[in-house]
Amino acid sequence: MSKFENVTAVKEANIYYDGKVTSRTLEFSDGSIKSLGIMMPGEYTFGTNDAEIMEIMSGELDVKLPGEDWKTLNTPETFSVPASSSFDLKIKTVTDYCCSYIK
Repeated sequence: MSKFENVTAVKEANIYYDGKVTSRTLEFSDGSIKSLGIMMPGEYTFGTNDAEIMEIMSGELDVKLPGEDWKTLNTPETFSVPASSSFDLKIKTVTDYCCSYIK
């Protein structure tokens, strides 16, 4: 899916790691939430409350999911992150992503 329709976009940005990772939250009529963002090169750790599905649309990066070894992604690619966990990223080039939160 290349675009979302009939959504509410939250005006305030989510800004992490001194602006090197940013996103905007989208709220859907069925109550689901997604965020669209950009990550600049660097190494990052993110924690989750809800389970997440990360869709990486473009960029070069490595990911380390809970209990797994580092994996190089060939975008576009998707990975899932369990609730109440954390994951590590090594972003090599500007990376475009969409995150879906699973309740």
